Amino acid sequence: MENLTHTLHYQRCTYEELSEQDRLLVDAAKQATQRSYAPYSHFHVGAAAQLIDGTIVTGSNQENAAYPSGLCAERTALFCAGSSHPGMAVTALAIAAHTGDDFTLMPIAPCGACRQVMLETEQRSGHPIRVLLYGTSAIYIIPDGAHALLPISFELAGE
Repeated sequence: MENLTHTLHYQRCTYEELSEQDRLLVDAAKQATQRSYAPYSHFHVGAAAQLIDGTIVTGSNQENAAYPSGLCAERTALFCAGSSHPGMAVTALAIAAHTGDDFTLMPIAPCGACRQVMLETEQRSGHPIRVLLYGTSAIYIIPDGAHALLPISFELAGE
């Protein structure tokens, strides 16, 4: 039997410490929360995907009374990017959330389904996605891509 360990390397910073491009991406994710449809959870999430050419594509969570028919902000943004800009690599993804009055104090992490979509987006393009998780007290930056967030992922046999 072999014991294995997975270590997540990430950076913690403030909004002011971000580069101008990263601030634009985080701002786009924050703005996307305003387009969220979350009448049940009141948890509004926005995501902004930066493409290799600098284009930013956003998405927001969309709930539905027939749960789980809704979709997370991360997948909305990534599917929109893939549909609108086929073949264009996603280089970064910022995620922000608020519960009505203010943005979350701590960063929120993507769910497992979103992590799987992020990983497959990376695999299709051959380019890792830097992940920026926004909170008012801290921002976490995962520079190594989605695989760092999902080290044991679902893959079809033989691929």
